[in-house]
Amino acid sequence: MAHVGTSTTAAADARIDGQHPFAAHLRRIAAAEKAAPHRAWTPADGPLPSLYLSHGAPMLFEMTDWMTQLGRWARNLPRPRAILIVSAHWEAAPTMLSTSRPTELVYDFGGFDPMYFRMRYDTPAATDLATRVAALMPDTEPLHEHRTRGLDHGAWVPLKIMYPEADIPVLQLSMPTHDPERLLDLGRRLRSLRESGVLVIGSGYMTHGLPYLDWSRPDAVPGWSADFDLWAADALQRGDVDLLSDFRGKAPGMPFAHPTVEHFTPLFVTLGASEDPTAPVTTTIDGYAIGLAKRSFQAA
Repeated sequence: MAHVGTSTTAAADARIDGQHPFAAHLRRIAAAEKAAPHRAWTPADGPLPSLYLSHGAPMLFEMTDWMTQLGRWARNLPRPRAILIVSAHWEAAPTMLSTSRPTELVYDFGGFDPMYFRMRYDTPAATDLATRVAALMPDTEPLHEHRTRGLDHGAWVPLKIMYPEADIPVLQLSMPTHDPERLLDLGRRLRSLRESGVLVIGSGYMTHGLPYLDWSRPDAVPGWSADFDLWAADALQRGDVDLLSDFRGKAPGMPFAHPTVEHFTPLFVTLGASEDPTAPVTTTIDGYAIGLAKRSFQAA
């Protein structure tokens, strides 16, 4: 039986203009689910991979190709029992969890169509997952639950596209630092969650130099964006975590690709949560949107 949040989310989605690209995406997902229900994760599947995804802003709901890629990625994985996501848009120390009981979303953006401020993503309570995550943290770094904070757009925008039914418990973990080694260690603490069907996600954007885009040519890919993306792709394929960790000094295209680094550093949580951070990753999405690299991957 669907929980209440599924119906409230669906009711909000039903008010979206049927011609909108996201409404079409919902119809495609519903048709795929009817034809072949998304199989739930079981222990026989082994640990779920950890994911790094480039999430975009609410305009992602207007990008059919990108939504299709995200939807296909989700359906190629067993349906997780729960999701723990670290987003570029919640930098807070000490480390905090979003509320384990669904609350209002964080509409941390401006200048977009009012419809995006009416969207909902009312997922089931994630109380059990909150308890488990807290138990994984060291005594010297207690985990605080922010009881009034919902999911920000770095979490709910991609998840609403990947899992639009809103029937999977979701928690967001704040990013307490940008130090790669500390984030790798945080990911390592979360690694065991994957063995029980929890999907661990780092959500950012492979390049995010918004101030340096040429908005008169939105389809043009700046050299700094392409150079950084190709550098990261090569380092990820070779499992060169040390090089990735020194991205500020070694990556071409810096600091234009990341004038601030919060959209790149969730990648280290993803790698830390994988079985072997030095193993090659599997790229699931590449290419560019408004000149920014949307490279996304999963790590076993």
